[in-house]
Formats: sequence, structure tokens, C-alpha cells
Amino acid sequence: MNREPSAAQQAMGDLAPKFAELTDNVLFGDIWERKELSKRDRSLITVAALVALNRTDQLRFHLQRALENGVKKPELIEEITHLAFYSGWPTAVNAVTVAKEVFSKL
Repeated sequence: MNREPSAAQQAMGDLAPKFAELTDNVLFGDIWERKELSKRDRSLITVAALVALNRTDQLRFHLQRALENGVKKPELIEEITHLAFYSGWPTAVNAVTVAKEVFSKL
């Protein structure tokens, strides 16, 4: 059975195979699949954390994932606007820039 390599395997599997395995099996295979929170809620939480921590590389992926999990573009922009007052204006500006980039590719 030939499976396509996961995004984690493609991005880092050659350099950090165990880290890619943990990403696939623990983060996305377990944590994201837990029933206590919906994937939509997990996406909102994850985007908020990434905005607040100014983690723009991972934000690109998670904005797209949030859309796939049912979060609407206006909701994501509202989340970023709200966070500007809690995480800082520069982090929100960076997040809006990333969102604009992600949304333009849809």
C-alpha cells in the first residue's frame, strides 16, 4: 500500500523523521481528533495562539485549515482585529498580511 507522504514528511521528514512522525501521529492523529473540541474551535484557538506569538509561517497553514474547518474569512479577520488589543498591533498587522496572502490564493 503506497501512501503519499504527509505534509510533515515532505517538509521535514528527511531531516527530522521522528519530529515529522510525532506531528502526524500525535498532533494531527491524536490531539486534533479529540472529540472534546470541534476542529472549528481548535482552528480558532490555534490561529489565536499563532497570531499572538507572531508565528507567521505556521499561521499560513492554519488559516487555510481554519477555512477548511468551517471558519469564515470575516471571522478570521475579526479574530485578528480582536487580538490586536491583546497581543499587540504589530502581530495583528503581520497576521492581516498573511491572511491577505492566503485568501488571495483561494
